[in-house]
Amino acid sequence: MSDWIDIAPLERIPQRGARVIKTAHGCVAIFRTVDDKVFAIDDRCPHKNGPLSEGIVHGRSVTCPLHNWVISLETGMAQGADEGAVNTYEIKVENGRILLDASRLKAQSAA
Repeated sequence: MSDWIDIAPLERIPQRGARVIKTAHGCVAIFRTVDDKVFAIDDRCPHKNGPLSEGIVHGRSVTCPLHNWVISLETGMAQGADEGAVNTYEIKVENGRILLDASRLKAQSAA
């Protein structure tokens, strides 16, 4: 069962930009691509926990600002020769508002 929470209006996140939401279960980075797709992943690189929300968004990926690891916004998987992954979260836009499925946040923290 989904537990959607309202994050913000879509226009609050610039294209190719990100915002961080702090939850009781950790920080989640919300990304907006140039074509207005929205993704949510843990805000920590699997390499050295760099802040992915401060990285460069390109296509459907983000490059970590610390060591240039590229992380897929769709799968959370490191790209290229790098190995590792971050959690992804279901997110959607309805009526211009970004909604995050908080039920997965709760499930991740229980694991």
